[in-house]
Amino acid sequence: MPPSSRVLPKSHHPVSVLRMRRRQERAAAWGGFVFTLFPPLLVLLVAGLLAWRAWPILSRYPLSELLMGRSWRPLQREFGFYPFIAGTLWVTCAALVLAVPPSLLTAIYLAEYAPSSVRAFLKPMLDLLAAIPSVVYGAWGMVAIVPAIQNTLAPFLRRQLGFISLFRSDNPTGFSVLAGAIVLAVMIAPFIIAVACEVMRNVPDGLRHASLAVGATRWQTVYPVVLPKSAPGILAGIGLGLSRALGETMAVLMVVGNVVQVPRSLLDAAYPLPALIANNYGEMMSIPLYDSALMSAALILLIVVLAFNLASTILLRRIQARAR
Repeated sequence: MPPSSRVLPKSHHPVSVLRMRRRQERAAAWGGFVFTLFPPLLVLLVAGLLAWRAWPILSRYPLSELLMGRSWRPLQREFGFYPFIAGTLWVTCAALVLAVPPSLLTAIYLAEYAPSSVRAFLKPMLDLLAAIPSVVYGAWGMVAIVPAIQNTLAPFLRRQLGFISLFRSDNPTGFSVLAGAIVLAVMIAPFIIAVACEVMRNVPDGLRHASLAVGATRWQTVYPVVLPKSAPGILAGIGLGLSRALGETMAVLMVVGNVVQVPRSLLDAAYPLPALIANNYGEMMSIPLYDSALMSAALILLIVVLAFNLASTILLRRIQARAR
């Protein structure tokens, strides 16, 4: 029988094969859609569970009293979160101030100036820093950073810059906002450097060549050409570091002092929200509303992180829109 006159099995008919492929494509698309929905649904699930566990205290106390209250006395049923929120913001903002400038300069060097051999050696070292457990950073902070602040840095700052309230404190120990900020800055720097370096290396070489061709130096090329093009990615890296700093627990609680007060100086002790949850959950659960108060602290921390991420996303989109 000639090949053209053969009858193909129904499963091998071109129409059947096409339908089967369309079904597979639809199934793959729906599967991808379901897995794409999983992360936001997980965030909503976590937020809903925390809100449910926090509802007893939220229904009993006004939200303004919980957020702005300065007294944390669970035995007297006083649950003021303001010292913990302030401590979190102090440590996080100070860590960003310490981490961003050197991280950005390091990324510029690796992307624009470093030879390939130096870049091949330094990038794995940065990845190694990012992989070190936070408890190791906390132990390093306790044995190195805290004594250095107590014996050297704090007396120097009080003596030279004591007229500035930011460096005025009567805290005799080195456990302080500054200690937590230094440890956090070291922890988040590898993330910022890695993202910023990768973004700058992805800037088209044609822009660099055009700038160099008109007589610009390498720095004159980096500042007005490379940095504006890579600004959204750099901000994304800073946002990643910010999210890591806001949620960090072990390293911070080991060096920050864990004193329930509103910090007024970098040398004051503080008590961030993650340290409050890690230190107290599982203890004194017989106190009424104590479990609900800790779940409220976790919910507040989640909302703060989501708010910062949302603000970073909006800022990135506006910068990208202006760049176009």
